[in-house]
Amino acid sequence: DKIALIGNPLQTSLLLKLLAKEIEPDNGKVEIGQTITPSYIPDDNAAYFEGEESICDWLSQYTSIDDMSYIRGFLGRMLFSGEEALKPVNVLSGGERARCMLSKSMLEAPNLLLLDDPTNHLDLEGKEALAETLQSYNGGVLLVSHDRQLISQSCNRFWLIDNGELSEWHDLDAVNARIRQTSSEITV
Repeated sequence: DKIALIGNPLQTSLLLKLLAKEIEPDNGKVEIGQTITPSYIPDDNAAYFEGEESICDWLSQYTSIDDMSYIRGFLGRMLFSGEEALKPVNVLSGGERARCMLSKSMLEAPNLLLLDDPTNHLDLEGKEALAETLQSYNGGVLLVSHDRQLISQSCNRFWLIDNGELSEWHDLDAVNARIRQTSSEITV
């Protein structure tokens, strides 16, 4: 399934961070099935790009494929052609970092994508390409996004987090109607 997490941005992002094991819960534990291979794209990815290594070297740490020509070819498909693939990661724009994070996730070959506002800094072409990719993706998706079009094109289920409680919805219009009715601070 492809599920949109909708609600308070702090709560939805926190849930993704817990599932990605980026943070530990205060109580209890988070367990993911043994056959699940997640890949997480956070809403703030700056910490991934603090080094001075090239994009090629940075991306190579996320794959067991030890073939720089393969990685450069892969980056070419992500619009990093020629010398751009040798650019240091600490000087990348927000859009370039977003494309690098998407590349990282693809190379990790996950069967569960945990995406926290993946369209931040993407241009229209990048957003459309992401929507098409998610539509054809065979794994599971948990998506937090403020992009209503991405949600409607990519997700078949909707989880609303409202006042710390999670409820499942099967219709985005019904979720939006519920959001309009509630007085809590919910954004999509």
